[in-house]
Amino acid sequence: MVGLKPSERPPTTAVKFLGAGTAACFADLLTFPLDTAKVRLQIQGENQAAQAARTAQYRGVLGTILTMVRTEGLRSLYSGLVAGLQRQMSFASIRIGLYDSVKQFYTPKGSDHSSIITRILAGCTTGAMAVTCAQPTDVVKIRFQASMHTGPGSNRKYSGTMDAYRTIAREEGVRGLWKGILPNITRNAIVNCGEMVTYDIIKEKLLDYHLLTDNFPCHFVSAFGAGFCATLVASPVDVVKTRYMNSPPGQYHSPFNCMLKMVTQEGPTAFYKGFTPSFLRLGSWNVVMFVSYEQMKRALMKVQMLRDSPF
Repeated sequence: MVGLKPSERPPTTAVKFLGAGTAACFADLLTFPLDTAKVRLQIQGENQAAQAARTAQYRGVLGTILTMVRTEGLRSLYSGLVAGLQRQMSFASIRIGLYDSVKQFYTPKGSDHSSIITRILAGCTTGAMAVTCAQPTDVVKIRFQASMHTGPGSNRKYSGTMDAYRTIAREEGVRGLWKGILPNITRNAIVNCGEMVTYDIIKEKLLDYHLLTDNFPCHFVSAFGAGFCATLVASPVDVVKTRYMNSPPGQYHSPFNCMLKMVTQEGPTAFYKGFTPSFLRLGSWNVVMFVSYEQMKRALMKVQMLRDSPF
């Protein structure tokens, strides 16, 4: 067996909330360069004039990362990390930490198991709640990741994370911090269903059929399947969300207008731009996050039980 033993008591909502946010931050630290590469690949081609001015052209995940390191330095891979960690502490805590509680809320009384519809509904609910709270951090994160720091195509606009919040609010209004919230709610409702529901079902079946025990191999397989499913269904919405949130005022009238321009100018394959880094990032992120999350829940419950123990 790898890791801590399952707790005798089920984890509390507070433990899940704190554990999810902490595990998501740890996963972000390890996979952030892949997320930055994904953003650069997704926005490439949206503005041909700007692209012509840039000397750096990105090809593939590894090529994008190497080009960024060569032209902008190693730190460019972690541009927007502070906003990314802020996002995860608020975003993941809600969408992952509250998933079981919301699922139980939707499950009819007296029922031993939650249906797939109930799980999907719980995933959509917590995903939408999380985006509503964490949208400004996502906007700032994407702006940093999309900006070039050096060279003739440099478009760096913000001196730091807090400056980005202030500048966006001043130039675009407070609504600018919630720019793209509708495609982001759509995207994260899909991702949350893809991740949480798939992980929930795969893990449940592996345990029910005694294929694996409730430990690292089970968590790894379930998380990998969740990452692939989430990437496959959410990639088109993710590309539209990234382009719309990164666009200057007036470039797109709405997320739907952004989608139409992508189809007419670049073809339907544009919706899967950056799919490989998306899967590498989301797949690895899910594995690290869920494995860490399961261990965090057990560790926090162990601490809580020791604290509650009279001896």
